[in-house]
Amino acid sequence: MKNKYIEHFEKQQMGEKSVPEFRAGDTLRVAINIVEGNKKRVQNFEGVCIAIRGEGTGKTFTIRKIGANSVGVERILPIYSDSIESITVLRRGKVRRAKLYYLRERKGKSARIKELRKDISK
Repeated sequence: MKNKYIEHFEKQQMGEKSVPEFRAGDTLRVAINIVEGNKKRVQNFEGVCIAIRGEGTGKTFTIRKIGANSVGVERILPIYSDSIESITVLRRGKVRRAKLYYLRERKGKSARIKELRKDISK
């Protein structure tokens, strides 16, 4: 059970930021503000969300992409961080797990995730 003052503070922090609904298996594009000296720029990090953990302002998600020379790159980012400018959901993944850590051992076609398709016939 949380302190009511902490709960109120967290609601204020989360209320300012609009975050799209996503889950593990979704392909995301995260725009991150990077400060180098006195220059600021936005860098996109595009990959598959493999885990979401925590709650409130401490909620984080892990995103994984395959970089140069087939090296896997993972970043753990707080959802309500000031350095995150935007989160865009590119595709929805059809997975049966909440944590996709098994993707770390997979390469190539075995590391693919099927896309979740909406049924139009209904």
